[in-house]
Amino acid sequence: MVALTLAVLSLSLARAAENDEATAPETQPDRLLVGAQSTYIWQRKSALYSPYEGANSLRPEAETGYTLSATLFLGARPWQGTEVFVNPEVIQAVNISDLHGLGGMSNSENQKGGKQIPTVYLARAFVRQTLSLGGSDIVVDAGQNQFASVVRSRRLVFTVGNMALIDVFDTNHYAHDGRTQFFNWALLSHGAYDFAADTRGYTWGIAGEYYNDDWVFRLGRYLVPKESNGMSLDFNLFGHYGDNLEVAHTHRLRRLEGEVRALAFRNHERMGAFADAVASAAGSSTPPDMATARRNQNKYGVGLAIEQALPYDGGVFVHGSWNDGRTETYSFAEIERSLAVGVTMKGTLWRRPGDSVGTAWVMNALSKEHQIYLAQGGLGFLIGDGRINYRPEQLFEAYYSFQAFPGMWLSFDYQRVANPAYNADRGPVSLYGVRVHLEK
Repeated sequence: MVALTLAVLSLSLARAAENDEATAPETQPDRLLVGAQSTYIWQRKSALYSPYEGANSLRPEAETGYTLSATLFLGARPWQGTEVFVNPEVIQAVNISDLHGLGGMSNSENQKGGKQIPTVYLARAFVRQTLSLGGSDIVVDAGQNQFASVVRSRRLVFTVGNMALIDVFDTNHYAHDGRTQFFNWALLSHGAYDFAADTRGYTWGIAGEYYNDDWVFRLGRYLVPKESNGMSLDFNLFGHYGDNLEVAHTHRLRRLEGEVRALAFRNHERMGAFADAVASAAGSSTPPDMATARRNQNKYGVGLAIEQALPYDGGVFVHGSWNDGRTETYSFAEIERSLAVGVTMKGTLWRRPGDSVGTAWVMNALSKEHQIYLAQGGLGFLIGDGRINYRPEQLFEAYYSFQAFPGMWLSFDYQRVANPAYNADRGPVSLYGVRVHLEK
């Protein structure tokens, strides 16, 4: 697939350059892009009712935690249609309950394995190639990893390299960025979308997108970790991988734009099945353990997203997702069914267009196999109370983002979680957050 894609790129590049030059704006396009962001998120978790706890429980006492990240967005456009981006990044963190005890974790800047010592790494290093196929002109504004440009409504876009998979797939306008929008993991993307990523949320891969006016078709294959929730990626792209397919359609309702996206994914990985782990532990005094049940197998999942712009710079969204729930969480959150509904609005209505406000409700759930595994004392990477009185986890989140100065936003966030880690015997719990975001 990679060789075929490179051949198509080579054969099409010359013609694409001719098409782009014919429609390029009269002004000379920027060749270099430099941007930066820094985000500090502080959270305090309230004490919660806890008659018992396990190794991976949310701790019963009040706690505080924080994350601090900074990113450079460096880009080059060697010729029209080709863009190269590199993002060095640094992060440090103190994770509440060592990042345990919730299906939808409370801070999407948290990384599995995050440390108080600042860690520097390369978040992204990728090439984006756009091939024009005709249609009308569309003006694209400059942004992070995005040059200002004019593209055609019919085009092919190939993205190859090191990136976050959700840079390309499930790009919800209203709930997708924990640095500027909702905090919770379950509102970062589809909750049940166990998308390929290392413990920092990044991977390597290739994606192709076909834009045909109001329709978009996306297909991508990405590297998965060598081990469940691991840092090292398996570079055997044909042995273990994450395949993703998405179809999106843009519509207009009373001149207000909306979008419907249907997503499907299949991961082929060496992972444990809940039923196998339970069967292996049968008759013994030890709880089931995923280490006894790992083998090459598939995980399937689907997601449906609907979003619609509202008057006065508002927007509403609905996210529903499901995965087969047979196997352990490999890369994202311990969620196998999820429904999210939310609304956001810019401050245009009250004469503060740089401000924004949002509220959302989320319900997360587990498969029956996963419930049995936890009830018998099994541990996931993020959850495990030793036993369970199962109920779906429910979350309410609200935030207000205040633009204090150009390029600086101060946000206040509140989350209320009932049945944390799907256990009605524990909780509920409240989380209060403050975010400072700088962007240039």
